[in-house]
Amino acid sequence: MVTSLKIIFSILMLWIIYVVITTSLQSSLFDQWDYLGSIPWMRATLWDFYANVFVIYCWILYREKSIGIKLIWLILLVFLGSIASCAYVLIALFKLKPGEGVRELFIKN
Repeated sequence: MVTSLKIIFSILMLWIIYVVITTSLQSSLFDQWDYLGSIPWMRATLWDFYANVFVIYCWILYREKSIGIKLIWLILLVFLGSIASCAYVLIALFKLKPGEGVRELFIKN
């Protein structure tokens, strides 16, 4: 199961990175911000995004001991979104010891 999750999250993170880079090369978010901010679905998407950041960050607050690490992950989540989420899960998966599974992924370090 852990190996499957590593593969899935790696593919997902690479896909998100690809989409963000190709989209950024085609269109600047900062140039389009006024237009995008006027679209109701864009506002809903942003609220959805930050609600997800809050949920994932609560998990990080539970798992991590260092306040510095907690703050770094908050910044990464806010600015990188799903890329940071996938990275956090991948790091946690790769830190698991042989024989540990999904249960250990969700408990404190």
